[in-house]
Amino acid sequence: MTVPSIGARTNVTTAIATASQKTGIDFNYLLGQAQVESGMRADARARTSSATGLYQFIEQSWLGVIKDHGEKHGLGWAADSIRQTANGRFTVSDPATRQAILSLRNDPQAASLMAAEHASDNKDALEASLGREATGTDLYMAHFLGLGGARKFLRAMDADPTRGAASLFPAAARANRNIFYASDGSQRTLGQIYERFAGKLDRGAAAVGATGAASGSLDARFQTLVASLGEDVEVVLGNDAVGQDRGWLTTLDRLENAGRLKASTLPTVNPLRPTPETARLAYLMLAQMGA
Repeated sequence: MTVPSIGARTNVTTAIATASQKTGIDFNYLLGQAQVESGMRADARARTSSATGLYQFIEQSWLGVIKDHGEKHGLGWAADSIRQTANGRFTVSDPATRQAILSLRNDPQAASLMAAEHASDNKDALEASLGREATGTDLYMAHFLGLGGARKFLRAMDADPTRGAASLFPAAARANRNIFYASDGSQRTLGQIYERFAGKLDRGAAAVGATGAASGSLDARFQTLVASLGEDVEVVLGNDAVGQDRGWLTTLDRLENAGRLKASTLPTVNPLRPTPETARLAYLMLAQMGA
């Protein structure tokens, strides 16, 4: 069977940029995810599962996203070949066609588009459920734990970021001990795991030339802290500063590198409930920036 290709030799970064443009999912997030998942290698394969390609899709997840989104990206032949059984499993009756569809995981353009579409689906669902904008780290939690698991994780973290994560996700903890437990065997908290994923995404994106934070966490944290200033924010920063001037990212990096600010020590806070602690921290940050 001759299978239409949508760019098997497309440059990986260009493919990711195209997927970002077509779906609206942040380029830095998609770049960071690809680096974390596969080291930007389109032919990457997992040793312990069926995960394959740039974004390490397992077979069932790949068939599902192709079924939902393939047609709009020129893969109608693939989407039409996939059936979903009563128990939710995706199947392809012709073995050669099934293999051809699964092989598309190694096509950077197909993989990037499907990863972006999958992230877009998760973004919409998380935002509807949580009542706030989803960050890149939120999307990666959905990639790691599944949508239902991410909802559970993020709601629990909003309620108590110091709660142990392994007790909430025992199966995931058994399969990913290095994520859920520290080297001394102690259980990591929900907040600690979230911040580790945020850092991992940002470092991955930076390693391959990203121009901003993949996790979205710095942006969300800063906006939360600024929001705690209330009406004073316009006096301190000016009417148009918040949400438009992203120069503070460079400032935060410079402060952290100088040892004057450690992003990892900033509290995980509920943006709907600013506290005196976050207000004081916001004033301190602004003072350090010379505002």
